[in-house]
Amino acid sequence: MAKAAILEQPGNGLVIGEVELADPAPHEVLIDTKACGLCHSDLHFIDGAYPHALPAVPGHEAAGVVRAVGSEVRSVAVGDHVVSCLSAFCGQCEFCVTGRMALCLGANTRRGKGDAARITRNGGELVNQMLNLSAFSEQMLIHENACVSIDKDMPLDRAAVIGCAVTTGAGTIFNAANITPGETVVVVGCGGVGLAAINAAKIAGAGMVIAADPLEEKRALAKVLGATHTIDALAEDAAKQIIKMTGGGVHYAIEAVGRQASADLAVASLRRGGTAIILGMMPLDCKVGLGAMDLLSGKKLQGAIMGENQFPVDLPRLVDFYMRGLLDLDTIIAERIGLEEINAGFDKMREGHSARSVVVFE
Repeated sequence: MAKAAILEQPGNGLVIGEVELADPAPHEVLIDTKACGLCHSDLHFIDGAYPHALPAVPGHEAAGVVRAVGSEVRSVAVGDHVVSCLSAFCGQCEFCVTGRMALCLGANTRRGKGDAARITRNGGELVNQMLNLSAFSEQMLIHENACVSIDKDMPLDRAAVIGCAVTTGAGTIFNAANITPGETVVVVGCGGVGLAAINAAKIAGAGMVIAADPLEEKRALAKVLGATHTIDALAEDAAKQIIKMTGGGVHYAIEAVGRQASADLAVASLRRGGTAIILGMMPLDCKVGLGAMDLLSGKKLQGAIMGENQFPVDLPRLVDFYMRGLLDLDTIIAERIGLEEINAGFDKMREGHSARSVVVFE
């Protein structure tokens, strides 16, 4: 049995209860969860903005220690320290074999409809697994292609935030944008993902890194992580300020909130030939677009799910960046809480004043 935070009804928060995890199937890994970050993507499901089969255990930004492995698992071993990632990949589909693993739908990494459930409660009641992980739990049972082994010297509370926020934010800079040193970047939204993108832009050698956020304390965090300039994202002339300070607009605009206004600001901040990359989970009825003059100016608009990561390679490199003092994960983590405090942690997220909260399991 494992204690977990369960979503039973959207809008009513999470309920702490006990779940039972099955024995690992041939390609599955049982992990003792040590830390899991609170991500805004979880909140979309908790508040009902995105639908999901219920009851379910959310949580997808986690790190832990392997307790048991299935008979065919070769990529990790018992005792390994691992980071999980929702970008579980099958390794066989069009996206995997063309190097776009983050786009894999991962059908072969889930149990089939006729198979026993990975997670149950109350003597057999199905508990749905969310995003292949369900990490708000003392244990996770996942496919081996949903985790990667990391250096055991890496603190697991900091390793956890690499699993989503840092992979998404930094991966967007390194993979989707592939920034050339000296190019300019604006990041709209300075939560965990945005701060990671700012930190990565500094590492990549961006010439100007502008942090746009309505909250002064978030802009101050952005400066610590490498922003060279900051602006109030809600200022009426925010786009004009960015265009003026960059001499024509930015090469890359990263939207890291998931709101119509922030996506529009990203597009409006581009220079000729610039690219806007939308990372946030937008409301399902939102549309972001380029006008006729934008198209005639060679501007581009794209999504970059999970930073277009190739996580078995990317995550160990990001761990190495932290261990060498290049990647600042300490500033991104605002607080460490117990599982029982998880609803209060999401309340803080709704207020929007702090960076990442991380649940730490004993």
